[in-house]
Amino acid sequence: MQFDHAGVATDDAMGMAELYGDLFGLEIAHEEEFDGMHVVFLDVGNGYFELLEPLDSGGTIARFLANRGTGIHHFGLATEDIDAALDRVREYEVRLIDEEPRPGAWGHEVAFLHPKDTGGVLVEFVQH
Repeated sequence: MQFDHAGVATDDAMGMAELYGDLFGLEIAHEEEFDGMHVVFLDVGNGYFELLEPLDSGGTIARFLANRGTGIHHFGLATEDIDAALDRVREYEVRLIDEEPRPGAWGHEVAFLHPKDTGGVLVEFVQH
């Protein structure tokens, strides 16, 4: 496994993309509307910032922003075999938000681990 991205919740993905572009010289690698969100990926060379802006008030990111404000939402780890990765964490009795992989942004397969079993950090497995 390797680091893939840091998911950042924001109410203005393009504004944050412009800020990070100016501050860090980052460019947009991919942009889409997916699962009630505007998602912008900024290339940081060895991974991405995934900027997550809710398009409605009822989604996960909208709730996160209402409770915690703008900030890091999750970390993504790339795996070549997401099913094997899920089986491995099950051996450690880690609770899963997604028992089976599901479609994610950029057409990838994803699955989230419960943060109560990962030190308070929401972790996403990503299979490209």
